[in-house]
Formats: sequence, structure tokens, C-alpha cells
Amino acid sequence: MTTADGLVTILLVEDDDGDFIALQRAFTKAKLPHPIRRALDGIEALDILRGTNGAKKIKKPFLLVSDVNMPRLNGIKLVQQMRNDSELSDSIIFIYTTSNLPKDKSESYDENVAGYILKGSAAGGNFEKLAEVLGVYCRDVEMPA
Repeated sequence: MTTADGLVTILLVEDDDGDFIALQRAFTKAKLPHPIRRALDGIEALDILRGTNGAKKIKKPFLLVSDVNMPRLNGIKLVQQMRNDSELSDSIIFIYTTSNLPKDKSESYDENVAGYILKGSAAGGNFEKLAEVLGVYCRDVEMPA
């Protein structure tokens, strides 16, 4: 389910400015009309999701895209906290990371993430691929209200 205007907010949890800018460019190139909000780490993301510590609360429907390796609260711990929060437990979450560790993948999927996508090591990563995946997802998948 999307909003009346058909838009789904995308919350990007990304501490790397270069990756964030590259993602914004990829989203623009893919003509994704969805609003994007950014959190620098898991703690800031939880504040946005809950509307705490002065952060404006994000409204549903939203997609969360999180890196794994971040300061204060990493992406996997963020997902675990969201799954244990009755208001956030049904959130749609993608992991987008450089971590190719089997442990990170299995811990993420144990928390029912919608997908684990590698950034890639080549210049530019897989930013356009992520934009494509999210575009299809936002357009074609019915989401909870």
C-alpha cells in the first residue's frame, strides 16, 4: 500500500557521505519520485522511526535501507531492535553494504530482511541496481498500511 500520491518514503541509514550522494544520483537517474530521508547510524534511524529526541517521525509506508558497518549502532543491531518493537516489527528493510561476511548475511536474514545487496567493489558500486530494485519494489509490491 502506498500513500494517496503513490509515494513511499525511503529511509537511508548510511554514514558515508560519498555513498549517500551516489545513491541520491542513482535514484534521480532512475526517476524514483519517492522522498528520501537520511540517518547517519542506527541510533539516529530509531529516533526518526519513533519520533524521539527531536526527530520528526517518519510515516508509513516506508522502506528502510541500511548499511551494516556504522558507528554507535550498526545495521544488524538496528534491524534487531526494530523487530523487537511492536510499532516497527513489520517494517520492510533492505541491507545495502560492502560486507560479504556470511555471518552478516545470515544474521540479517534471521531478522527477515527483504534483501541483502552488496555495494560492490567497483567504482560506483551497485547504486543503480539498488535504485532499480527499490523502484520496482515501491511500484509493484503492496505494503502494509
